[in-house]
Amino acid sequence: MEAFWISLVVIFVAELGDKSQLMAMTFATRFRPWPVLAGITLATAVVHLFSVGLGGLAGDALPKTAISIVAGIAFLGFALWTLRGDELSEKESRKAERTTRSALVAVTVAFFLSELGDKTMLATITLATQHGWLGTWIGSTVGMVAADALAIVVGRMLGRHLPEKVIRYGAAAAFALFGIILLAETLL
Repeated sequence: MEAFWISLVVIFVAELGDKSQLMAMTFATRFRPWPVLAGITLATAVVHLFSVGLGGLAGDALPKTAISIVAGIAFLGFALWTLRGDELSEKESRKAERTTRSALVAVTVAFFLSELGDKTMLATITLATQHGWLGTWIGSTVGMVAADALAIVVGRMLGRHLPEKVIRYGAAAAFALFGIILLAETLL
């Protein structure tokens, strides 16, 4: 139980102001909150399970350079996609409102890529070297999802008060910034 609480608090605090929170806020302005939260939870659970496995085995670090380059390029792609925008017919719009699959996939992939090699992943690996893997995994996952849920609430509130064009340009700029930062950190 100690591993759970320590991991929850450490990861929640580490996540505050992190790029993942900004991504959660951005996705929340475009998609309904539940698919965003589900995607974050799924990606976080997988990455943190992998992290505690690494920490538990005290394995070598991931090849962060390749992962960061792929993630950086993916974020630049998300920026272009967001900037381009999508036009839906009325029929497609009704269908999109009913389905959460596309939002779930987009959020899960984005969060999975962004969390590989991130400070919360490294913190989870470190915690797992000192505490039990199960408590660390569940605690770190809950801590991160809680911090990102807070960002989703803020994103939803902003989405109600800003024009769609401002949201689209802001989201594209945020994704581009994440991509550039990842590439710059890796290549410089």
